[in-house]
Amino acid sequence: MLYFGSFNPIHKGHVALAERVIGLDLCDEVALVVSPQNPYKDPSMLAPETERFEMAEIACKASAYPERIRPSVIEFLLPRPSYTIDTLQYLSEHYGEDMEFSVLMGSDQLERLDGWKAYRQILAYPVYVYPRKGYLTIPTEYAARITLLENAPMLEVSSTEIRRRIESGEDTADWLHPDVAAYIRQKGLWSPASRLAALTARLAERPDDVALLLEHGKLHYRLNEWGAALNDFNRILQIDAAHIEARQFVEMIQEILAFRYKDIYNP
Repeated sequence: MLYFGSFNPIHKGHVALAERVIGLDLCDEVALVVSPQNPYKDPSMLAPETERFEMAEIACKASAYPERIRPSVIEFLLPRPSYTIDTLQYLSEHYGEDMEFSVLMGSDQLERLDGWKAYRQILAYPVYVYPRKGYLTIPTEYAARITLLENAPMLEVSSTEIRRRIESGEDTADWLHPDVAAYIRQKGLWSPASRLAALTARLAERPDDVALLLEHGKLHYRLNEWGAALNDFNRILQIDAAHIEARQFVEMIQEILAFRYKDIYNP
């Protein structure tokens, strides 16, 4: 069974789901296909593909079925961006005599499945769908072509929220295997400093991108770097004088500076 994803980073929910389909005897092995470049995701948000693969390796080895749940680098070897149907066809052509392939995906992905390359050909393979909160209704057009894993663990966790927590210095122990968390700390992945560096590089190319400036400013703000944050928010207001959030941050910073450095205003 092929479980496609960015795994950015891999978390306990991913592994629990793989363990579930093995436990239900739906396949001999689960291959977590680490996608190097997802067409739907911002490449700047992705950790390097080799590091995402190494985290997946760590998590799979710690699973209940380390010999049956393993990551795959197959999409590292194929043209990019990674399209599910291309990977399926490649595997079927080269390994189809020895293996049968099925696909594991979340119910949230069904909402945009008709935008996937050759999605009807994907549905020619056995497709197993696990429920995601907020996406519990299966579109009628897919109902006869998929198998819904009704008793699969509901994934309340997301890689997006984990990255946000790491960047903010919040606890992620409930969601990450300790060895994966240690790897993230060792590599400095998604730390405020590394995210700030990535945003700075992007702003060098797109200096008037309000969304980038806002995130850049918020990171400076969380790091108590008031001057740099103020520069970002003021730049936004130069571009869009009506930007409410930037105006609010400017006012908050001014209040902080006025409180902390009273002597500036009383020479």
